[in-house]
Amino acid sequence: MDSGRIVFLNGTSSSGKSSIATELLQVLDGSWFHMPVDAFHAMRTKKEVDPAELPAVLRRTWEGFHRAVAGMASAGNDIVVDHVLSERWRLLDCLTLFEPRNVLLVGVHCSPEELRRRERARGDRPPGLAEHQLGLVHAHGVYDVECDTTTASPAECALRIRDALTHHTSPTAFERLRRTHVRPDPLDRSECFP
Repeated sequence: MDSGRIVFLNGTSSSGKSSIATELLQVLDGSWFHMPVDAFHAMRTKKEVDPAELPAVLRRTWEGFHRAVAGMASAGNDIVVDHVLSERWRLLDCLTLFEPRNVLLVGVHCSPEELRRRERARGDRPPGLAEHQLGLVHAHGVYDVECDTTTASPAECALRIRDALTHHTSPTAFERLRRTHVRPDPLDRSECFP
């Protein structure tokens, strides 16, 4: 069975990834699943987590999310993922788990002013979170396609992504990143390049 395709939306909190994903499900041919990391965080118990344990709980959640996406794709499902690559290990984990030739890596950008406005309007994110993530999520610097939700609507971004998926060429951004960041043995994640 062929591995499914992954449209990997990477951007800060409040950058518009979920809105783009909703539009993508309307314009992409075939059967696609939207797998947002927020859905995985929402599955966790609502009990207070000891602050000392929180980093480990969050890391396990992200690792489980990555493996769930990889499992769905390996079963032949096409997936739209919205993600925040604000920690380097998250990218490295995805690079080792996902079939790199089947991933379309999308950079979702938004101006700091608009991010602040959206955070205030949402009210469910700590003020300044998205702006803090700006310098982190795009640090790897390589994408197959990019869009800016400051000026483009989610529908416009979805059409741009659909067109990029139709004309997806090799090497993909994931293939290039994997060559530069991960040792040849994908099972040996302890040996990541700097």
